[in-house]
Amino acid sequence: MAVHDVVVDVMLKPEILDPAGQAVLNALPSLGLPAAQSLRIGKHVELSLEADDEAAALEQATTMAEVLLANPVIEDFRVRLRSAG
Repeated sequence: MAVHDVVVDVMLKPEILDPAGQAVLNALPSLGLPAAQSLRIGKHVELSLEADDEAAALEQATTMAEVLLANPVIEDFRVRLRSAG
């Protein structure tokens, strides 16, 4: 078995209001920063998983996201291998 680095990105579904994102969006101009058209805040989870191959590591991470890392009612997630850079 080898160790594979996997990333899980979790975001609120587009139809779900993001109050934290809205607060940051509204604060940008008052801090002298450029205004953005939109802004949403999510979670970025990095995992190092022991698995037979990359596909098995992605499958493990997907299960973790479905069961624990994301709330499927209000959040979407994306699982990917972590790039070397």
